[in-house]
Amino acid sequence: MSFRSFLEQMEGKGEVLHIKDEVSQNFEIAYIMKRFDNNGPILSFDKVEDMETRVIANVCGTRRRICEALGVSSNQLHQRLLEALRSPKKPRIVDDGPVKEVIEEPDLLRIPILTHFERDAGPYVTAAVVHAKSLDENVENVSIHRLQVLDEKHFAIRLVPRHLYRLWQMAKEAETDLDVAISIGVHPAVMLAAASSPPFGVCEFDVANNLLNDSLRLIKCKFVDAYAPADAELVLEGRISASKEALEGPFVDVTGTYDIQRKQPVVEIVNVMHREDYVYQALLPSGTEHKLLMGLPFEASIYEAVSRVVPKVYAVNLSIGGGGWLHAIISIEKQVDGDAKNALLAAFAAHPSLKHAVVVDSDIDVFDLTAVEWAIATRFQADEDLLIIENVRGSTLDSSANQETGLTTKMGIDATRPLTKPYEKFEKARIPVSKRAEELVQKLHGVQASKS
Repeated sequence: MSFRSFLEQMEGKGEVLHIKDEVSQNFEIAYIMKRFDNNGPILSFDKVEDMETRVIANVCGTRRRICEALGVSSNQLHQRLLEALRSPKKPRIVDDGPVKEVIEEPDLLRIPILTHFERDAGPYVTAAVVHAKSLDENVENVSIHRLQVLDEKHFAIRLVPRHLYRLWQMAKEAETDLDVAISIGVHPAVMLAAASSPPFGVCEFDVANNLLNDSLRLIKCKFVDAYAPADAELVLEGRISASKEALEGPFVDVTGTYDIQRKQPVVEIVNVMHREDYVYQALLPSGTEHKLLMGLPFEASIYEAVSRVVPKVYAVNLSIGGGGWLHAIISIEKQVDGDAKNALLAAFAAHPSLKHAVVVDSDIDVFDLTAVEWAIATRFQADEDLLIIENVRGSTLDSSANQETGLTTKMGIDATRPLTKPYEKFEKARIPVSKRAEELVQKLHGVQASKS
């Protein structure tokens, strides 16, 4: 259950597009990734200019591929993730693995790390999971962080004040650097677990091991006190400095706008391990893959929170247009008018960065934004169904929010049909379908496709 085995599985299904022409890691790969971003295939850049290593991108670029990686259907995805978060399982620690085939001195400039957008501060690692432990070894954390290349042996790491930041602060108070393992090219289940937010003290590798049905194997690093997947493509052993900082950014974040430049800790890389023929995994900042990995765990959180206040939740979508982060659409079954507003309040509590949320009935597909817009048009009255919450914590990723505090105004829309009015008034008209008519439509679509 590795990155490589999943790639082979997707190759067998025709999901991988090979780009055999030579391309540059500076902008060209990112441009092609952007053009194939919308529900596109996995991209394999087989010939990278001045590099010996292939670049693989868009691995988790569709919800369907993430479901295939976990072996679940789309309607089981949130429940499967919640189950793994509730019941983490310790992975096996092994002495050896494919990632230890080559052990060498670090030289980040030999890795095809991409420069994505024109105002980016430089090349960035964007698909790495970072493992660290507290000094007393009681707490472990695995999370995804952007890493800006400074030179052959140093990154600047963006630390948002969450769990890795807390571990770094604990090390800093003890006046020591924090050991980390930076793993690139890991199974999608490991990426999804690393993007989730279990309570401080729950290791995301344990969550991933549950998702992988107890098949995740870890190895201990050679020069730092940290762990990495034994089947990873590439592992960089490093230490986050307790004292050295560097300017990090600007860099494009999930909303597609530039994050500001700020001082961030420096990571010194002390050792490199990789497979003999390793491939480098890339992720396009603000692309669909970025939004899915960032948003899916919070969809599950919203699903769980809303389930506590209404009879049934059918689906949750942190929409791509909202950056997979700021906008949610939730379909529910309600028993009384008012359930939808309770659902909205529960969603905002479960995902504090959420800015706008729409609650719809079960007959509306939350992934069909035309249907959602139709529900707002026909089932929503602003004087009765609009919820506005002023001056509350939001997300600093929102360009219109206060960039220092994240304070914003949130809006909830109850686009469910009122139970006090006749159902027929809100029913979507349907045309009965016969087998003959359906077969004829399929035949005509085939004729049209052959002409185009």
